Amino acid sequence: MPHYDEEPIDIADVVNRREFLGQMGTGLSSIALACLLQQEAHSSSVQTSSTSPLVPKSPHFPAKAKRVIQIFCPGAASQIDLWEYKPELIKRHDQPLPGLSGGVSFQGGNGNLMKSPWEFRQHGKSGKWISDLLPHLSGCVDDIAFIHSLTAKTNTHGPALLQMNTGFTVDGFPSAGAWVTYALGTENQNLPAFVAIPDIRGFPPNGPANWGPGFLPAAYQGTAFNTVQPIQDLSSPKSSSASEERDVRGFLNKINRKHAKQYRGNTELEARIAAYELAARMQLSAPEVTDISKETPSTIKLYGADSDNPLKSAYAKNCILARRLLERGVRFVQLYCGASASAVDGFLNWDAHKTLKQDYERHCPIMDQPTAALLADLKQRGLLDDTLILWTTEFGRMPTHQTGAEGRDHNPNGFTCWMAGAGVKEGTSYGATDDFGYKAEQNVCTIYDFHATVLHILGLDHKKLTYYNNGTQRRLTDVHGEVIKPVLS
Repeated sequence: MPHYDEEPIDIADVVNRREFLGQMGTGLSSIALACLLQQEAHSSSVQTSSTSPLVPKSPHFPAKAKRVIQIFCPGAASQIDLWEYKPELIKRHDQPLPGLSGGVSFQGGNGNLMKSPWEFRQHGKSGKWISDLLPHLSGCVDDIAFIHSLTAKTNTHGPALLQMNTGFTVDGFPSAGAWVTYALGTENQNLPAFVAIPDIRGFPPNGPANWGPGFLPAAYQGTAFNTVQPIQDLSSPKSSSASEERDVRGFLNKINRKHAKQYRGNTELEARIAAYELAARMQLSAPEVTDISKETPSTIKLYGADSDNPLKSAYAKNCILARRLLERGVRFVQLYCGASASAVDGFLNWDAHKTLKQDYERHCPIMDQPTAALLADLKQRGLLDDTLILWTTEFGRMPTHQTGAEGRDHNPNGFTCWMAGAGVKEGTSYGATDDFGYKAEQNVCTIYDFHATVLHILGLDHKKLTYYNNGTQRRLTDVHGEVIKPVLS
């Protein structure tokens, strides 16, 4: 036994029982917190140091499609003037819409039923009825699965575009492209994983919110550029040579990595470093992908990029850009045909309230040939075998004419979008609106169902693709959505 000359210390003189238990509890919680922080830092440092947020990732189950191109016609393209043949509407032209005589919609009163100003004809082996407005796309019907019974939650352009692109009618939620990029990463580390190609006439309603990351990490947002407006601030200074640029980037990379090692677990720092490195790589790759001058004359002619119509030529070039991005492994491409509305109603997009005939005879030639050429080009190059093509708009239009005008008002009760390519049952028409094209009546679908189907084709279970935010596990389809199985191959 050890021997002490001093008198033994009574523990009661130092701390009482209450203080002892309190200090012990504080100490244990501090030890637990330190262990948790150490584990979190170790996990984060391993993840960020060994992988980029955009590395390719495995889907939930075998996928039919590897990549997506979403063609968007903002302004609410009319289902009954493009895709849905309604003999009863023709028969009862200029009569009141049964059950809705004198009804009020988005911009006011509605007049009588108004048949489409254009003829419909049957096309392809499927015998699909398509408007004469679309002579080129009518030749693609046997590659397409039409969904004629979609419904939206709002009849206002801004919220409706958000719902079609993010699943929600309010801002702040990730776009479908951001969700897909988050889930699957990208096959090309030298280009953005998700690209939005705006129309040269301008951004659609809500602008970047349509391709934004919402509450997902910023690495998954879309990057907007087209053949006329390149990625901003990407060019090197004229005074700097290529070799000097490489030396500077190499030096900066060493400094950034050394700094990152001192702050392991700081994912925002790693994301910022990854963004700068991607920007440096894009200085070489982005100018090449946007340069369509090396495309063959036959390809330029196929798309209509040589058109005398500057709007058609510009959209055609953007379609070629979309194909070039897909060829280089970009995961998700949004391609816009139309912009925000303007004081000249229906001039910038498909919002034909006043002069339907004049507006659509302006818009359809811009969209028709280049879009059909994109399908044909992807098919002949073999890309359609693993690419999903979507044609979308935010809602439909009324079968009546607006009071005092020759156009149609907004209609979220029934409209058409379509799919083509990998995983899609070709030559299919699913669902239908009523005899007049007013309300979805057969196999009614929601935008949640549409998104669930897109994710399914990509090998993703929409109920499992989640991200924790603000106290709940969020997903693209909220708490809704069922896969539309009859349109799947």
